[in-house]
Amino acid sequence: MPTSGMLWIDCVRGEDQEWPQLLKHLTGTTIHERHLHDSLNSAYASFYDNTREYDMLVFRGLAGDELEQGLLTRPVTFFVTERVLVTVQSGESRSIAAVHGRLARRSARQLTDPRSLLHFILNTMVDRLLSLREVLLARLDHHTAELLGGQKGEDDWHGLMNYRRQLRQLEILCEEQEGAILAWRDDNGDELSDTLRVRFTDLLEHVRRMSKFTQQQQHELDSLLQLHFSMVSHRTNAIVRTLTLLSAIFMPLSLIAGIYGMNFENMPELRSPYGYFITIGGMGLLALSLLVLFRLKRWW
Repeated sequence: MPTSGMLWIDCVRGEDQEWPQLLKHLTGTTIHERHLHDSLNSAYASFYDNTREYDMLVFRGLAGDELEQGLLTRPVTFFVTERVLVTVQSGESRSIAAVHGRLARRSARQLTDPRSLLHFILNTMVDRLLSLREVLLARLDHHTAELLGGQKGEDDWHGLMNYRRQLRQLEILCEEQEGAILAWRDDNGDELSDTLRVRFTDLLEHVRRMSKFTQQQQHELDSLLQLHFSMVSHRTNAIVRTLTLLSAIFMPLSLIAGIYGMNFENMPELRSPYGYFITIGGMGLLALSLLVLFRLKRWW
């Protein structure tokens, strides 16, 4: 242990297995077996637990910036003691790598205790989550153009449903993150400085902002879907109305044609030299009259 300050032990899940013994040697802290098992589980959601010797915080963050392959997330497990912070991660955490880089360049703020470093890492993870807003807005604009254009294929509908599912996953992720941070902050409130308490409150606000953003995106997507189906229904109604009007026009003409198509001998019009022209003219006049009537009533 250093004579002053703090120590950060960063471990890769499933590879660095000696850190519990190292932590016990340095601080005398024994990690509970159940917590060790939890730190190796990559499927855990964000949650908080504690003992008399340490706090355990599992925080699930974004694993990639691209959403085409789905929303990928991985957990980082934090063990917080008085002077040591242990992180157990997948080895591919961009947030942890970014923190390593900033600390190596000494471009980060002065970190005096494990809780300050915990906030710094969590804030980096949440900032990566907030950066998804531009990607999500661009995807929503793309789907909006397709929906309103009315030219959406089967593959496009799969993409739209995948986008909707990702928004729901993001909302659940934010809810779990908020619950874990809130539980840890409330449990350690008396031990936090005023500055750190404000920073964790600001971190919670960022998570809530992302959660609210995903909810707004889902509502806007629902509105777009309703608008799309309304447009489809309107076009369908227009087609049906046109077909109905055409049927209404041709029904009396079919009746006339059916009457004069009967094979009766005593039909005087059949022997008239002008019967054909009179009948055709009457049918045309009837059709034109119906068109004018429908136009006047604004049915067409």
